[in-house]
Amino acid sequence: MNKATASNNATDSISQTLRDIAMRAAKNADATINRIDEAIDAWWDHNLRGKSSFDRIMYSLSEAANHSRLWHALGALQSATRRSPKDAWRLSGALFAEAALVNGVIKTVVGRRRPADSGQRPHSLRQPLTSSFPSGHASAAMVAAALLSRRSRWSPAYYMLAVAVASSRVHVRLHYASDVVAGMGIGAALGGIARRIWR
Repeated sequence: MNKATASNNATDSISQTLRDIAMRAAKNADATINRIDEAIDAWWDHNLRGKSSFDRIMYSLSEAANHSRLWHALGALQSATRRSPKDAWRLSGALFAEAALVNGVIKTVVGRRRPADSGQRPHSLRQPLTSSFPSGHASAAMVAAALLSRRSRWSPAYYMLAVAVASSRVHVRLHYASDVVAGMGIGAALGGIARRIWR
């Protein structure tokens, strides 16, 4: 065996070892996230689900935010109040870009299954066709809150509504908590970029 062959074999061995380490780390991280998701779902089930008034609020929020209808409506209302149609167009454009990235790219690549719901839902709700990770409702909510809160005294209310919409996806068992956290992070980043573009 010459020196070049020995060097290549050593490089291949190191590369395989690093791949094995990375795969084990990914499996461990995935298992940890799943345990956290299960613990949060169990807590949510014990403390929040099944309360009729709260169920109705959360289901209504989740349904209202389908296809970002809630955010488009708030954007239109804000634009009408300010007499500035471009604000509504900017919000709609940002939400379109967010949907294309999250629903069109990331969800397709990740392909995580949605939570299994063994019980009967207390209210009707559209079953999404896309995969679970990340939550598109959560990412859209944060993008919308970032833009709606620009030059607005209602900024805290917009962010509170965004968090409520994002949380509703855990409540109705269409997302894991980690899906929602990831979606909120992506949405916050995209919202920040949009705000810098449209100062």
